Amino acid sequence: MPGQLTVTRQIHFSTANKGKRQIEPGPAPVRDTSAGRVPRISRLMALAIHFDHLVATGGVRDQADIARLGHVTRARVTQIMNLLHLAPDIQEELLHLPRVTSGDDPIRERQVRPLARLDDWATQRRAWRRLQGGSANSAG
Repeated sequence: MPGQLTVTRQIHFSTANKGKRQIEPGPAPVRDTSAGRVPRISRLMALAIHFDHLVATGGVRDQADIARLGHVTRARVTQIMNLLHLAPDIQEELLHLPRVTSGDDPIRERQVRPLARLDDWATQRRAWRRLQGGSANSAG
């Protein structure tokens, strides 16, 4: 049936006082913190895609709704949404940047903003390669 969602989950039961069965919480997911953290620009790119989906599907009316619901300014939502103006392959790379194990993120959103303002994807790609080269040199 359209619109239905099926969730599958393991449930553990135990016997409590007087034979009463109770649901036990499943094992806690193991989180590997040694692997580092997802770069902020990757999270923002994913957020932009999610926001775009919300607007497209009618989950929210517009970016102003997103700003109100997120308790941020409309300008900040616009900055995040502008990441969608990047060439698709750059977006993909942003989503899959390596985890940061120590220090600051090698690529920051502020560095990527000017690329999103470029109209030509080929020009964006050249600027992206320069940015990657510069961030690799400054990371050491």
